[in-house]
Amino acid sequence: MMNIFKTYHEYLIKLFLKYLLVIISIFASLTFILNILEEIKFFNELNLSIYYPFLFTLLNLPSILFEIFPFIILITTQLFFSHLYAKDEINLLKNYGVKNTDIIKIISFVTILFGFFLIFGFHTFSSNLKHNYLSFKSGFTEDAKYLAVINENGLWIKDEQDGEVRIINAEEIDKNYLKDVTISQMDNGYKLTKTLIAEKVNISNKNWVIEKAKVFNVDGKNYEKDKINFKSNFDIKKINNLFSNLSSLNIFQLRSHYEDYRSLGYSTLEIESEINKLLTLPIYLLIMIFIGSILMLNVKYSKSKIFNVVIGILLSVIIYYINYFFNLMGINERLPVILSIWFPLIILLLMSYIGLIKINEK
Repeated sequence: MMNIFKTYHEYLIKLFLKYLLVIISIFASLTFILNILEEIKFFNELNLSIYYPFLFTLLNLPSILFEIFPFIILITTQLFFSHLYAKDEINLLKNYGVKNTDIIKIISFVTILFGFFLIFGFHTFSSNLKHNYLSFKSGFTEDAKYLAVINENGLWIKDEQDGEVRIINAEEIDKNYLKDVTISQMDNGYKLTKTLIAEKVNISNKNWVIEKAKVFNVDGKNYEKDKINFKSNFDIKKINNLFSNLSSLNIFQLRSHYEDYRSLGYSTLEIESEINKLLTLPIYLLIMIFIGSILMLNVKYSKSKIFNVVIGILLSVIIYYINYFFNLMGINERLPVILSIWFPLIILLLMSYIGLIKINEK
């Protein structure tokens, strides 16, 4: 009897992983085709080799796949049960005392392990490729010479304007203002010409207003000025956009950036949201397993298996937008970030669990 249990465990796991690999391959192919068309359009305007669209598509592909893994898991589950029905293996397993929930437990365990692999393995890999994608692609845009980074020493900006190179450091961001700012101005040969120090700089638009500035020239002519107008390629909106693409950071880098943002006074809501979304991924995948199982194990009460697959796809889209809506509420401070991520998943998990109890009775 133990051999029978071991055999069906191995069989179900292999069958589930087989369909998972097939669905991943299909979605990877579709994503590649759709993405390469966008890259060809981008690089066609630059008259560059077809090599570049292929390279950048491959760099961007894993991060796109990562975002749709819940959908992939749902389709995999439905095809998995469709196979069991087509081969009448559901009834065969029942004859050996294998309940519906036993099957779900096996694929749920596999999915949870897969979820942790996605967080700490695949996402680390995909975020690294995404970082390279963004870095390399910036070299083909007008923003290539403009850089901005946040670390433990504050915000750092490299800007070029009117034949000058500016290195800007601010210890804090407060709404539309940079605070405790140092601006080092250099010529094209990176020879220092002037340093400006100010307590506050208004960066609401690209015409900065430096308030109560102290100016130090290399020739020794130093002075103070209440207000200096300063042209830049950056404003608060552009700075926010530069740090909004968190898919290029793995979970450990997100944690590090969270501490840096806090020390700078920069909003950490988006990073908190991203970290919690990563941590809840196994639960999200588990919900997709439950929904797919409930739909397919009720197949004889529905019009057809295809009908159930379509319903599953529609439900996954609805769930995506529910999560997206709650996520926005967290980022916009309508709800605590943790609640905005965990609450909809917990509700969906409880609803799915109730459905599973009824499934086991059939």
